[in-house]
Amino acid sequence: MNNKFGMIGLIFIGICMVIAVNRYKSYDRSVSVKGLCEKEVMADKVIWPLVYKVVGNDMEAIYSEITQKNNIVVEYLKSKGIPQEEISVSAPNVVDLKAERYASEERTYRYNVTSVITVASRQVEKILTLTSQQGELIAKGVTLVSGDYQYNTIYEFTGLNDIKPQMIEEATANARQVAQKFAEDSKSRLGKIKRASQGQFSVTNRDSNTPYIKNVRVVTSVDYYLR
Repeated sequence: MNNKFGMIGLIFIGICMVIAVNRYKSYDRSVSVKGLCEKEVMADKVIWPLVYKVVGNDMEAIYSEITQKNNIVVEYLKSKGIPQEEISVSAPNVVDLKAERYASEERTYRYNVTSVITVASRQVEKILTLTSQQGELIAKGVTLVSGDYQYNTIYEFTGLNDIKPQMIEEATANARQVAQKFAEDSKSRLGKIKRASQGQFSVTNRDSNTPYIKNVRVVTSVDYYLR
């Protein structure tokens, strides 16, 4: 009698082990998918350097001209609605052309002085308008230098934290759609999330012609159980 009950007990334990193993294997089945979310946003901060050069042989006269032109540029910016606290004037950068290693005696001028006035503002649309109206400064006697890679206008997007939650939600939803399709094709049922990683956000210029329009992108990686 005891042997009979013992045999039944062993059979029961064996059945439980088989069920447990099958359940473990079913939980081990999963699918890894990625979800993408992209948004185009307008830059919310701009750093705009206004650069001009003055050449000559008399340093005192050069500095006098720079002071005059700096005042013209600052007053022009303020007249266009740029507050004083968003304007900074850098110390002039002086190059003594005759002190250079390969200086030529035929040079007409000895000094080449660069002056930079920088606007750091959140009025991006206003700055965009002003950059297309630089001819007004030429009429006032100030010719700005353009095309110098050292003084590029920089557009930034600082509101990433405000749109992060929504973008992560959309990326995760896209990942679930992909996983759901995979589950249907494999005759399975999509389970809970096994593992998930947010991925890194990237903020890049949409293109080289409109650096003030940014492309924000995030990819999430999600593992789902399949049943």
